[in-house]
Amino acid sequence: MTAILFDPAGNDAKRRKSLFAGNILVFSPNKSSLALIEFARSLIREEFGTRDPQRAQHEMPVEEFVAVLARLKPKFINHPQAKDLVRSVLREMGCDPGKTYFDVPRMRTATSGGYLTAGLAYAFHAHRDTWYAAPMAQMNWWIPIYDVEPGNSMAFHPRYWDTPVENESQEFNYYEYVGDARKNAAQHVKKDTRKQPHPRGQIEMNPDIRVITNVGGVLMFSGAQLHSTVPNDTGVTRFSIDFRTVHLDDIKAETGAPNIDTECTGTALRDFLRVADLEHLPEDVCLPYEQAVNIRPDSTVTSA
Repeated sequence: MTAILFDPAGNDAKRRKSLFAGNILVFSPNKSSLALIEFARSLIREEFGTRDPQRAQHEMPVEEFVAVLARLKPKFINHPQAKDLVRSVLREMGCDPGKTYFDVPRMRTATSGGYLTAGLAYAFHAHRDTWYAAPMAQMNWWIPIYDVEPGNSMAFHPRYWDTPVENESQEFNYYEYVGDARKNAAQHVKKDTRKQPHPRGQIEMNPDIRVITNVGGVLMFSGAQLHSTVPNDTGVTRFSIDFRTVHLDDIKAETGAPNIDTECTGTALRDFLRVADLEHLPEDVCLPYEQAVNIRPDSTVTSA
């Protein structure tokens, strides 16, 4: 059973154990998360100029909007300050800098009314990140840049936490995706034809859980949690930041959430950087994850 916990007490090991049990954690804004948000807003202002970025979709041809995102998103992802601010967030949240690894933060957009749902504003279908070759020990961090509401947030589908979903992950190879599909996102405007792992058959989307956080609030969930983009009907574009972390001890021990339906190949682990010094995970730690994800269903967090 999935529980939503607000500002839960406990150290990082307890937090990881809770996430791997299927819980969703919500943390109040802190100094570091608000600094990350302000930095993101400064880049948004540079690209949108005098336009209100949340309502710019009503003033711009979709191709022009895509061109703005094509500049904005890589600028944010690749900016050294973005990485440094994420490192500050993780330190303030009590993560061990020597054993916590993160991937680069990404800026996400969800436009309203079907204006743009492909490519750089892809509206994610119901999925687990593990279908995309994330390790079962991955933790997802999500932070809204502007106010969000139930009509433009994300939805969780916790009834599938321990229920397998027939899906296309066995056809997904991470290296093919990175080499082709991800870098070509800006080319997909009216329809997204990139090969991504979808459920096979019908998913019961309702009831769902939509967790609304304050600007700069941190929403955490396991990469194995089934979630989707809510069809935005609010009239404003949602802007958010997400990034992911793993703990070295979990990766070495092959612990994390139970794997009930993931069969992809390749691994995203080489994307992760150590908080302390931006070093990559050791190659010998990544190699066991090359083939289909295979984590013991009884796996538990083993380290503080």
